[in-house]
Amino acid sequence: MTDIHQTYNPQHQPYGGISHYQQQQQHVSPRVHQAVKAATAATAGGSLLVLSGLILAGTVIALTVATPLLVIFSPVLVPAAITVFLLVTGFLTSGGFGVAAVTVLSWIYKYATGGHPPGADSLDQARDKLGYKAREMKGRAEQATGMGQHHQRTDM
Repeated sequence: MTDIHQTYNPQHQPYGGISHYQQQQQHVSPRVHQAVKAATAATAGGSLLVLSGLILAGTVIALTVATPLLVIFSPVLVPAAITVFLLVTGFLTSGGFGVAAVTVLSWIYKYATGGHPPGADSLDQARDKLGYKAREMKGRAEQATGMGQHHQRTDM
């Protein structure tokens, strides 16, 4: 009797194809596979549930111990917390404005030296529109001034 694994199998190659372990995995019944999944899930879930309960108990004990200390030191802690909050907010705001300033200066430098930073096209279009409107308003002002002088001369 020859064993089934001793016969030539083109897929049973040392580097590639299906290995002996993979073939055994394919023959595992679905019920056993589901039971292993359920046992793993129950173990992981139970462990996390126990850990969550321990953390809750530790939090309650820490709060019970810390409450009298917080009440005693609250005249110092509340202003200190407000001061720390304002300091952190100030430093973060300052840093954000600094980053924004460096970014804007870098963009302006690229634009002024002939580079093409993002948004340069829309800036050029806005400049052209503004120049056109300025010339148009100047023309209207000259017409109004010229017509106003013409009417004043006829009234005299």
